[in-house]
Amino acid sequence: MKTIVLGIGNPILRDDGAGIHVAHQLKHYVTDQKVTIDEAYTGGMNLLDMMIGYDKAILIDTVNIADAKNGEVKRLTLHNSGNTCHSYNPHDISLQEALRLAEKLGEKNIPKEIIVIGIVVKELSIQFGEQLSENIQAAVPKAVEMTLHELKKIKLRRKKVLT
Repeated sequence: MKTIVLGIGNPILRDDGAGIHVAHQLKHYVTDQKVTIDEAYTGGMNLLDMMIGYDKAILIDTVNIADAKNGEVKRLTLHNSGNTCHSYNPHDISLQEALRLAEKLGEKNIPKEIIVIGIVVKELSIQFGEQLSENIQAAVPKAVEMTLHELKKIKLRRKKVLT
């Protein structure tokens, strides 16, 4: 199963870059040739373009979930991801809308499964900086672990198919 893992965010807007920080960490652990780890600084159609041709996509992004605490890490599907901070772009359509449009246009190479590893950020700072706040920095290893768990499930499914 060909999989893309996308760390999403803006690495110079502090906590907004949490997904990028997770992607950097994952590159130390993932060696499977069927897994691509990349960074995305955008949403909507551009994000969809990056996922075309993959069977599964794992998006790591900051989320704002009303009943969650700052720094929590949640596994979500794209459809119940709440307010991910980057699945949309103010000059573009949302990722959900882009997916619906691509399906209507007959695009066949959309990932069958899209998972969001969401790092809860209650308030995004507009301060410039590459350093994450203490709570969000503490969430990075948990997001790495959850993503590796998702990738391990794929590997187990692949082994079952081969045996």
